Amino acid sequence: MTYFASWEEFAKAGERLYLNDPNKCRFVIKYRHCDGQLCLKITDDQMCVQYKTEHAQDVKRLEKLTSQLMRHMASKEK
Repeated sequence: MTYFASWEEFAKAGERLYLNDPNKCRFVIKYRHCDGQLCLKITDDQMCVQYKTEHAQDVKRLEKLTSQLMRHMASKEK
């Protein structure tokens, strides 16, 4: 499991992971109120990318990443 230090690297790696195999990719968001930590994990069971933060500004970035992934999901032709 890889923890990324910067948001940009995590977002690019997560999007790339999703685009490689959308059917196997999972996105997990966990918030620990007692620590004030937001933990994000994107995995396809072969590779796992993670990001941990305590900054409130990263919630907006999370929203943007989630909407990008949702756009990819909605635009897929079957």
